[in-house]
Amino acid sequence: MGVAVKYYATGRRKHAVAKVWLTLGSGKITVNGRDVEDYFPCPSWQILVVKPLVVTGRESRLDAEVRVEGGGLSGQAGAVAHGIARALLLVDEGLRQPLKKAGLLTRDPRMKERKKYGQRSARARFQFSKR
Repeated sequence: MGVAVKYYATGRRKHAVAKVWLTLGSGKITVNGRDVEDYFPCPSWQILVVKPLVVTGRESRLDAEVRVEGGGLSGQAGAVAHGIARALLLVDEGLRQPLKKAGLLTRDPRMKERKKYGQRSARARFQFSKR
């Protein structure tokens, strides 16, 4: 009996963190125990999640099991895509060029700016009244 090889990587986007395990299979992606179409209802999120596999031509050869937490669904979809792309590098280092060209290996640094004290939000101030 052969042991299935699992490739693990972590992806991040905004406040979302995705833990991704890739195994040889038929192209099934499960996110938090649910099918990817059930977890991400918006088609654009589904396209983003499978993009690393499509770019490398591995969408029907690898299964992905994902645990994702934090942030919203948009950030989670980006984190899953980042994690899958990083795990694909462990499968085959030769995939770096197409993944890099598609911008899937770069961690998106944009985060929500914190609210400052004495202000209404991160940048908006309370209305100033001279009198």
